[in-house]
Amino acid sequence: MIKKLMFKTTQENSLFNEATITALRVVAGLLLAVLHGSGKVPPSADLIAGVTGLGFPAPSLFAWLAGLAELVGGVFLAVGFLTRPSAFVIAFTMLVAVFGAHAADPVNVKELGLIYLVISLVFLARGAGRWSIDRFIK
Repeated sequence: MIKKLMFKTTQENSLFNEATITALRVVAGLLLAVLHGSGKVPPSADLIAGVTGLGFPAPSLFAWLAGLAELVGGVFLAVGFLTRPSAFVIAFTMLVAVFGAHAADPVNVKELGLIYLVISLVFLARGAGRWSIDRFIK
């Protein structure tokens, strides 16, 4: 059993792989939405000021978009709905957060944004998987 789990390919372990990728998608999406996105909608004055400092035009609009990317994008990622577009928007938002808003911060401050960035890139590349709303729509 251990040898099978350690050395079989994706096709040979598809149930296990679907379960783990679904768990990653659901947990990451819900954590992003609940712990980060929900606190940014509506955007606070500090968030709007931060967006202003990055030089974005219409900082209030872009602050809303960042908050909605985390809140709605996280929920969509969790349920596997419009997964690739949601992952793209999340990845873009995390790129701006990590390399823009937190560019001068130490790595331990950027760490969570980097993790969300990589997770979103995984789902951008592979899609939601079999256990998702996207699969039923397809």
